[in-house]
Amino acid sequence: MGATVAALRARTRTPGGRKAVRYMMVSVVALVASQLTLFVLFAGFHWTARSANIAASVTGGIPSYSLNRRWTWGKRGRSHLLREVAPFWIVAFASLALSTVAADLAESWAVDLSGSRLVQGLIVNAAVIATYGVIWVGKFLLLNVLFVTPADDGAVAA
Repeated sequence: MGATVAALRARTRTPGGRKAVRYMMVSVVALVASQLTLFVLFAGFHWTARSANIAASVTGGIPSYSLNRRWTWGKRGRSHLLREVAPFWIVAFASLALSTVAADLAESWAVDLSGSRLVQGLIVNAAVIATYGVIWVGKFLLLNVLFVTPADDGAVAA
């Protein structure tokens, strides 16, 4: 076990490892922002799961794009519309579509399961988190291509 922990620590000190850790940290920020929005709008304001999930995805997507581009991948200056912005938001909206289907299904199931809006909100949040968890790894790989800098080309190929 000690060798595994030491190997993991050594990996986090590499450029790719630092990038992965930063990506995870940005994901936590986006997750907290979006899940709080989803829960408050659904359970607190009685929005539908679909509407609350759309608002939550936008709420989490904005810091995700900005922090990933600038901090995780170290990109500066203006974003390139076709190489960065459009692909990021295409993936974000595809993720939104999948998570909205999950939220709708979870809401239907939760309403049948419990009359408590709090419990229903927890079920909807869990379904959305699970959906984004499945998408998360693929999104990292895509962002690694979108935000690569010329200095990174050799590291990405390796």
